Amino acid sequence: MNLNIRQTVMHNVKDNNTEQLQDTIVDSIQREEEQLLPGLGVLFEIIWKESAAEEQQRMLQTLENGLKH
Repeated sequence: MNLNIRQTVMHNVKDNNTEQLQDTIVDSIQREEEQLLPGLGVLFEIIWKESAAEEQQRMLQTLENGLKH
């Protein structure tokens, strides 16, 4: 079976509005289920690719700070 996680995740959320996307992210985080992590990774990849360099730097700083806690 050839499963393309990126395509599946993107297909499942492509028509979602901002609120639905937020619900998907929050629900995935709150469930703390390992199998949901790849989907969050795909969503982060999209955010990263669509962000300007300054936004990427801010995300990296936020990540660094979060890892220190």
